[in-house]
Amino acid sequence: MTHTVRAHFAEGFEGKTVVARLLPGTDLLSGIEEVCRANQMKYATISSCFGSLKKAGYVYLVEKPETNIGAGYGELISRNGPIEFLNGTGIVCQRDDQFETHIHGTMCDHNGAVFGGHLIKGENKVLTVDLVLKEIKNMTVLRSFDSETGGYQLYPLEKGKTEPAFLELNSEK
Repeated sequence: MTHTVRAHFAEGFEGKTVVARLLPGTDLLSGIEEVCRANQMKYATISSCFGSLKKAGYVYLVEKPETNIGAGYGELISRNGPIEFLNGTGIVCQRDDQFETHIHGTMCDHNGAVFGGHLIKGENKVLTVDLVLKEIKNMTVLRSFDSETGGYQLYPLEKGKTEPAFLELNSEK
């Protein structure tokens, strides 16, 4: 059996760490982006993110045979809370010189039923969220259109480069 590994990547380093608490009524993604802006962080990883939400809005991957990769995000799912926000993980990127945060979350309702997916900006109102952001330095972290997938994807560039490093390996197992 042949295994193929393909990746775009860039090497950088971690800068400052910012710890924050998002207050009631704040949109989760907008709040993350504004904390980054207030701390002059253009790119960051969401190292820790949990708390509770008044409302959650997310999508998840569904089969879409008409797309380049046979899958895509489905319709927006909205749930009213209170909702326990168990974990959020993602990356703060830029697209067209604006913040674009890509975050996935795991949540549960008052019965303990777990759900989650790709969180949508403007659709996740916080009751309270604790947050740790780690700055990404010495690289540009973009979300750019990818013709192979037909969607916007992570596009990391080392400082001074115009193309990401590319890895391609084929191995027999």
